[in-house]
Amino acid sequence: MTYKRNKFGLLEGVNYEYNEDGSVNWRAMIVPEHLYPNKGWFEARNKPMPKSIKGLEDNQLLIKLSGIKELAKLRGFSKVHYEVIKCEIDHVSVKCGINWIPNFENPTQESDHLPASTSFEDLANATVHNTSSFAQKFLETIAANRAFVRCVRNFLNVHIVGADEIDTSGGKAPTLVQSTNKDKFSPLNLLMDKTGLSQEEFATFKDILRGLWKAGQYKNQEAADWQQWPDIPKKEIIKLLEIL
Repeated sequence: MTYKRNKFGLLEGVNYEYNEDGSVNWRAMIVPEHLYPNKGWFEARNKPMPKSIKGLEDNQLLIKLSGIKELAKLRGFSKVHYEVIKCEIDHVSVKCGINWIPNFENPTQESDHLPASTSFEDLANATVHNTSSFAQKFLETIAANRAFVRCVRNFLNVHIVGADEIDTSGGKAPTLVQSTNKDKFSPLNLLMDKTGLSQEEFATFKDILRGLWKAGQYKNQEAADWQQWPDIPKKEIIKLLEIL
């Protein structure tokens, strides 16, 4: 399916809602199927959980990731990119950047070399303190989703919190941090956990590096000098974690 946009940068065949100042009311463009009551908001106030979203304020709602994706598609973008700011076994921070195509709200002058776009970035984290159950095993994914949701919401001035953004720990103590072995949370141990290799299997890890080199995914001349796990610089560990 081909999406066509008019001279204002809006999709043809879509009925847009507008604010009084003439800008698009992106909040109004959210299809109700992507919204549902924020259970935590009602539980915190000892109020009954509503059966529908009818009559609820924005702060009483949550928006699904699918709704955020639909908004991003409606607005139009040329690129989504991520940057890992921090990657520990118990804390991951990710920055999401989106290059939005120009429209009448954010016009930009196109150059001969680069397509016109408006860039916007936002940051989010996922830790063992604000996630629960299986989510604690996928902190990178959770952090990336949260960053994407915040980037879209804040750029489009939508004040409904994304379902992926909320703290799901319920105040429970994180399972992963109950251990007294702080080394367990180091990037190196996370890398070993990702590869499923032990201290004695560094030679196998070198084979993995050779495979990544041949595939063009990771190249570092200094890797040939690594003889054991501690020889890997932290910045290279982060790069490898992103690849793996």
